[in-house]
Amino acid sequence: MRDATRTAEFGHTQLPDEQRDALRRAVRLEWVTIGVLTVTATLMFLVLGSSQAMRVAWIEDLLSFLPPIAFLMATRVIRRPPTRDHPYGLHRATGIAHLVAAVALLVMGAYLIVDSGFKLVIAEHPTIGGIEVLGRTVWLGWLMIATLAVTSVAPVILGRAKLTLSETLHDKVLYADADMNKADWMTGAAAIAGIVGIGVGWWWADSVAALLISVSILHDGLRNLRGAVAGLMDRRARTYDDEAPHPLSDRIDEHLTALPWVEEARSRVRDLGHVFHVESFVVPLEGTTPSLEDLEAARSECVDMDWKVQDMVIVPTAGLPSGFLPGLSTSGQDH
Repeated sequence: MRDATRTAEFGHTQLPDEQRDALRRAVRLEWVTIGVLTVTATLMFLVLGSSQAMRVAWIEDLLSFLPPIAFLMATRVIRRPPTRDHPYGLHRATGIAHLVAAVALLVMGAYLIVDSGFKLVIAEHPTIGGIEVLGRTVWLGWLMIATLAVTSVAPVILGRAKLTLSETLHDKVLYADADMNKADWMTGAAAIAGIVGIGVGWWWADSVAALLISVSILHDGLRNLRGAVAGLMDRRARTYDDEAPHPLSDRIDEHLTALPWVEEARSRVRDLGHVFHVESFVVPLEGTTPSLEDLEAARSECVDMDWKVQDMVIVPTAGLPSGFLPGLSTSGQDH
């Protein structure tokens, strides 16, 4: 019973049925992803040959283990309840896992760019030989192309399935993983182009393809690094894909301002990983003193807006404190 309860919570945040089901499906998909990657990386290793593009594509497959592993580890950690040492819970484990995966992608992408660029500069001429298959000699390049074509399909399917779940769970690690999976076909296409180039005598095609794949890895690392660092530095809460500020902040302000005893209200919202920590400053109408029941009712109504809003405090104040609310209009008064 205890384990069932823990899987229904992120810290002290109870997950609604939709999010609970999405979490179960996401965990299953990540385990399936690890299984698919294991098969893919093994097949790629068996037909690796001397192609730089093939080698870089194989390394990218190995790096693709990082996001699902990070997601699975973080998901286990954040289920633990808050403690005295961690009163906000352990939600930041998601951001840390995101950061570790991003740094690994960034470092490896930079290394592979240098390595592939160096091979292009020195004009290294890779060769692809033959292999005995059922008593007949077959060009290894055909096996490479077939392997790349077959193994590029599953990640795209898995990536599309994860995209919807990442929005439901507000999970940026899952979104980053899905985005990388969805674009995996481009890696396969680039590597195939490099192998075909070797076959027709274009020695440079292999290094160029490897360079393109390396740039893609570096780009993934940079994008994820920016998002992970910004989240850990308490940037204003944004949507799961980091495209825009999360609309929930404005909804909370609008709801609080519409209460009969409130003159104005502003909130600051930070994303702890899956859930939000909300601090709302409210200015009561002149001559009005809100009761504890008023404050608790306002908080409950805001919590009911979205499952991510449970860690919330409402602070009655004589004037909006612009020092705590950057961007507040000059009409706001410091308190």
